[in-house]
Amino acid sequence: MPFVTRNTMLGIAALAAVAGVAIGGFIWSGMYNVGADDMHMRPTSMMLGMMRERSIARHAGSIKVPDLSNASLIRTGAGNYSSMCTGCHLAPGMQDTELSKGLYPAPPNFSKMDSVNPAHAFWVTKHGIKASGMPAWGRSMQDEYIWGMVAFLQQLPKLDKTAYDALVASSGGHAHGGGETMAAGDAQEMPDDHGDMAMQGKPVDEAKPHDHAPGTPAHQDKGAASATPATVEHRHADGTIESHPAPTPTPTKASDGHDHQH
Repeated sequence: MPFVTRNTMLGIAALAAVAGVAIGGFIWSGMYNVGADDMHMRPTSMMLGMMRERSIARHAGSIKVPDLSNASLIRTGAGNYSSMCTGCHLAPGMQDTELSKGLYPAPPNFSKMDSVNPAHAFWVTKHGIKASGMPAWGRSMQDEYIWGMVAFLQQLPKLDKTAYDALVASSGGHAHGGGETMAAGDAQEMPDDHGDMAMQGKPVDEAKPHDHAPGTPAHQDKGAASATPATVEHRHADGTIESHPAPTPTPTKASDGHDHQH
């Protein structure tokens, strides 16, 4: 082994210091474009891709994969995949969405992949991937439901649109034991009164018998004005109570909250 002189060590240290200052200056300058509509430089992309794949392989190496052929597990995964994943990862017969087109790196279309490593898929679904748009679903899902999604991913490439839709329809929809975010239109029945259902974004069939929450007025005919106008009361200092018609709310323009300008 050749003898390393003091001058050589000083030279290496000086080069490392210069490189550190250069890298720090580049980062501080803001010259690197972090926009999702601009691709990484090739060396950066290769480095990040290798780091991602090696990290997943290392952390998923000890995961024991259960039986993924269970039909009930697959159905559960189908419902959750349809509710939670299609916006990015799509489904058979589905066109690109705003999310799938706008994310970088682009999320894979699982309906067109030959195979997915079950242990890797479980780890990524549970823990997510930093700065990629992939969330850590393990914060709201128990492992058994994540395995359901992994089981479904094994079947997804074999399904056409008809078979996919039928499998999702046979599932329980978006259900994974708690923590679900209910989207508009979710029609899962709940035992609570409709006031509680409305608070949770649930539709209510007003034609069916149902209880009103305490203090909640009965429904008014949507096609005509109420026969008894709503009133408000206030108490005077002498103890008398006076009633006035309630102010009429100012109508607002309906909006779906999703307005694009073209």
